[in-house]
Amino acid sequence: MRHYEIVLMIHPDQTSEQLINIIHDYKKFIMKNSGLIHRFEDWGRRQLAYSINKVRKAYYILMNIELSPNIIKKLQEKCRFDDCVIRNLILNLKSKIDVISPMLKLKDEKPALK
Repeated sequence: MRHYEIVLMIHPDQTSEQLINIIHDYKKFIMKNSGLIHRFEDWGRRQLAYSINKVRKAYYILMNIELSPNIIKKLQEKCRFDDCVIRNLILNLKSKIDVISPMLKLKDEKPALK
């Protein structure tokens, strides 16, 4: 089993129920294939750096998982053919990551009022 980091960009036209179902579907796929999810973060709806198919915003999901290499290929195919996923990025990691990401740290920090 290897460690991977996955970022999914989901189309913003999805309702909150549909988004929950999409996320649940990917988690279920990972768990069904003997995978482990070490970190899961929902970064919310964010502005894209450039438009993709005339879409300017997307829901960002980050997962750090542990999965076998042959199953990760099936997960890549699942992402590629899913119409709800605009883009995806799957990276190999040397070890698991289970600490909060800098994106959420910045989101949680509140500026001090003077």
